[in-house]
Amino acid sequence: METKKHSSHSRPVLSQAQNNTTLWIGHLRPHSHDRLAGQTFICPSEGLVNNIQVYASAVTQPGEVALTLHEFDPSTNTWGPAIGNTSRPVDKKDGTHWIRFELEPIALKKDATYGFRLQTNDGIVGIGEAASGNKHPFTFGQAWNGYSSNDRGEFFRYFSLAFKVELCA
Repeated sequence: METKKHSSHSRPVLSQAQNNTTLWIGHLRPHSHDRLAGQTFICPSEGLVNNIQVYASAVTQPGEVALTLHEFDPSTNTWGPAIGNTSRPVDKKDGTHWIRFELEPIALKKDATYGFRLQTNDGIVGIGEAASGNKHPFTFGQAWNGYSSNDRGEFFRYFSLAFKVELCA
């Protein structure tokens, strides 16, 4: 994981690019609900977030993928209301590529915890994820997965989505 200082243009301030497993989102048969994925993170600097990127390891069914950004309470693992949202189409050519979700600029505070959630009602997308060693949990946040029928979901300190958070000055 890297932490970088921001400049006058947009650039990643938080990047976790390791990818050794996949977390699937979408309607995986034979289940009656959609699978959701997400990631929490501690913001390393103050600034305006204008995009979040995730690594799509595979796209088996194209569709519209929605991203919502939330304030997050790590002491209770509780999502706050959405402070930003966007969506974009994803198709098979997006597999094994970084997918960029553009956001209207949103002010983030240094050392505050945020999280983003991903879902698709019509696609099936594999999101790159890293599994860490047993004695080395990720310290910047947790991976999350849930279902449309139970969006409380579960959090995992030893997993992290492959993602980049970009801030602009």
